[in-house]
Amino acid sequence: MNLEDLYRLLRSEHVQAQGIVDTLEEPLLVLDLGGSVLTANRGFYETFRVGRDDTVGRSLFDLGDGQWDIPELRRLVGDIIPRSTAVVGYEVAADFPAIGPRTMLVSARRLVHPDNNSSSVLILFEDVTDRRHSDAQKDILLAETRHRMKNLLAIVRSLANQGDVEGRSAKDYRDAFLGRLQAVTEAETLALASSAEADLSALVEQSLKAAGPDRYRVVAGPVIRLSRRQVVPMTLILHELVTNAWKYGAFSKPGGLVHFGWRRSEEEGGKAVLHLDWREENGPPVTPPTRSGFGSRLIDLSAVQGLGGSVELKYEPTGLRVHITAPLES
Repeated sequence: MNLEDLYRLLRSEHVQAQGIVDTLEEPLLVLDLGGSVLTANRGFYETFRVGRDDTVGRSLFDLGDGQWDIPELRRLVGDIIPRSTAVVGYEVAADFPAIGPRTMLVSARRLVHPDNNSSSVLILFEDVTDRRHSDAQKDILLAETRHRMKNLLAIVRSLANQGDVEGRSAKDYRDAFLGRLQAVTEAETLALASSAEADLSALVEQSLKAAGPDRYRVVAGPVIRLSRRQVVPMTLILHELVTNAWKYGAFSKPGGLVHFGWRRSEEEGGKAVLHLDWREENGPPVTPPTRSGFGSRLIDLSAVQGLGGSVELKYEPTGLRVHITAPLES
């Protein structure tokens, strides 16, 4: 029953007003024009945990510990109602001692009694606290989704624009691009599946599993939970290291082996830092490159801008060594 239905019933001389009031689940007050409570329904007493003796005959703004003395509500009763036939959905937020912070939609209507031409005010309360909280959560989720899509498209565009094309066939370019795109897709899937965080060991296992367990050795450090924003750059770094190992390094030669491990340290001020170490052995002889390829630039970009850390690549004769540091987010 809405406010208009109630208004029509209460104007009828064939029903008992209090009986109608008590049938409503929503909290309801009937006030005189001075703002004193003439009656209230069971929904009002149960919702706000107050008694009849502490309600009827008292000014609305003096009820309880003054929790109803809300500027918005005082304005509604003292200013809006006398000038309006009805007010629907006027939002009021307050902290009520018995039930805590709540958001109410207040609907009010003047009721003119046909028998004596007197007036009273019906005030109906609808608790929308949970609805408002749900709406806020949806807004946050929508904003985050838009932000993530924007970032994802920026990453894809960067991969497409910056990939090396000189001296490469269309197939080579396509395979490299699709490989990196797949890494980003898997990272996004893992981040979403993990809600707010992702386990570093899961990313490492995902990146190395194609090589087979006899081609790598992982010295697992402590459990590291990466934030959502760290998952994609970390996955791209691991993807580039693995791809480079397949093309030029340890995975390109039988017997080649990759060692990978991580540890955590504490800096001054209590800041936690993640250290990653990648080391290859038994692969082809390694010499420093004459120019910086997109793969190494992507690793550097992901480590510095994506993780907020640093990267060091050493092209030693025995194999590539990489050391990456990144601050851990609390």
